[in-house]
Amino acid sequence: MADTCGQVILGSGLTVLSHPLMYIKVLIQVGHEPLPPTLGRNLFGRQVYQLPGLFAYAKHIIKIDGKAGLFKGLGPRLCAGTIGTVVHSKVVQKCQDQDTPQVLGGQQKAAEGSLQHVVNETTKEMIARSCATIVTHPFHVITLRCMVQFIGRETKYSGVFDSIVTVYREEGILGFFAGLIPRLLGDVLALWICNMLAHAINTYAIDDSMSHTGELKNCSQAVTGFFASMLTYPFVLVSNLMAVNNCGLAGGLPPYASVYPTWVDCWRHLSREGNMSRGNSLFFRKVPVGKMYAVDQKRFF
Repeated sequence: MADTCGQVILGSGLTVLSHPLMYIKVLIQVGHEPLPPTLGRNLFGRQVYQLPGLFAYAKHIIKIDGKAGLFKGLGPRLCAGTIGTVVHSKVVQKCQDQDTPQVLGGQQKAAEGSLQHVVNETTKEMIARSCATIVTHPFHVITLRCMVQFIGRETKYSGVFDSIVTVYREEGILGFFAGLIPRLLGDVLALWICNMLAHAINTYAIDDSMSHTGELKNCSQAVTGFFASMLTYPFVLVSNLMAVNNCGLAGGLPPYASVYPTWVDCWRHLSREGNMSRGNSLFFRKVPVGKMYAVDQKRFF
């Protein structure tokens, strides 16, 4: 319990600090570009038209809503983080107590560092993360909708409990789980890619006789985690777009977004438009090729 409380406190602190970054990323993901492109230089010194980065976007939000405006949606996000940490901890503990599932082999406990051990531990982590994601997804949906209200200056989602009532009244239970499937798929794929690649690197590229072996293995885990998150970013984008799609907010309706019947339709549309990485970077943002900036709509078309 003490460990869980510590994780909740640490997680809440990190959530507060990182919230403005997520807020800006979500607005970019839905296609909101309130500031026109400016002429700048890329990493190689060439002059190119660039979109405003993190700090310019943050200044724009502060100019309109003040510094507190950078923390829209923080309440439901803190709820999601707290509940998710508790659920994840409980499920992991339950799996460890039962020592299941043992995917490969029989009753003999797998040696630490072996492929069987990695698969077993990854499976337990997958179950724990999936349970936490499912339980907390309604708060994630509310968080995203609170953020996207910035585009149309709505106040439809003003608090956690009022937002729960609004979603249930307008969309029923299913409204709380909009965008859940691509989010789960992305989480599961990222976890397996990360752990399998890290195991391969630690087994075949890092020799136990080498100095600083522990640090190298931790580094490989971080690198493969970053690589996995890059590969599965389209699932994150599609999930966030589906969470706000056709919910009555300007950011989830044309011209910012089409009304997608399913997340697969959203994926196909983004793929055709070449927008599968939209919002992936908050710095050195290039103007999309072949796109024109609409000043009145504050978006590209």
